[in-house]
Amino acid sequence: MPRKSRPRSVPEWAGRITALRNNLKISQGELARKLECSPMTVSRWERGLLVPSGEYFIRLGKLAGNREAWSFWEHTGLQLADVMRALPKAARSKNVLPTHASLERAHAGPGAMSPKADCVVIALPILRANVGSHGKPGAKLLSLDHAPAIGLMSAPADWCPNPRYTSMVRVKGDSMEPLICDGNILAIDSFQTERSALHGKIVVATSENNGLCVSRMRCFDKLEVLESENRSYPPIVLGNKSGWRVLGKVLWWITAAP
Repeated sequence: MPRKSRPRSVPEWAGRITALRNNLKISQGELARKLECSPMTVSRWERGLLVPSGEYFIRLGKLAGNREAWSFWEHTGLQLADVMRALPKAARSKNVLPTHASLERAHAGPGAMSPKADCVVIALPILRANVGSHGKPGAKLLSLDHAPAIGLMSAPADWCPNPRYTSMVRVKGDSMEPLICDGNILAIDSFQTERSALHGKIVVATSENNGLCVSRMRCFDKLEVLESENRSYPPIVLGNKSGWRVLGKVLWWITAAP
């Protein structure tokens, strides 16, 4: 009796292209005309047989509009922080996350809070995404820019140099133990991606095959690697063909009481 072949899984980006076309209520031929390519090319994209070039991902993002654009543009290696970094400082300052005024502060001890002890508190989004570790896959995201939030967490503003680009994610896996444990929550600054400034720092990186991963970055003369704290896991070598890219620096993390 002949064995039944398993249905081929379609990559996330291919499903997004199909969803975009369905939302626009157009055929593959009509989408091809808008993008200036052949209908066969669109068909191969939607079946996951051909990866669009960076130029076509940009065009797809423009068609998708503001809400879904970054789900396509992230496949070019571009992140929102990269765009903001290139803008003049005056333009960047208009895009700072405001203080979340409705957050209630906790008070310790019988006395009232002294005005001098007052501090600015900001609200950080907790994302619906797990960051994996070496040997433990994380959420399949190429950036944190459009990951859905499931809640907010308050933090002092001086803990977050770039609040507009800081978000919280939960860790799964033990490769960063005993420093960072399974279930800890990380604060990630996605504005800090300059490799030269991340040597020895803990970062979150991602790849299409493995998803989000937390690790310590090491930069040598001609080599960049991601190392785990738990030495039973091998390092990950970065490079143009590795498929890995750094999403941001881990600022701090929190854990639940035992």
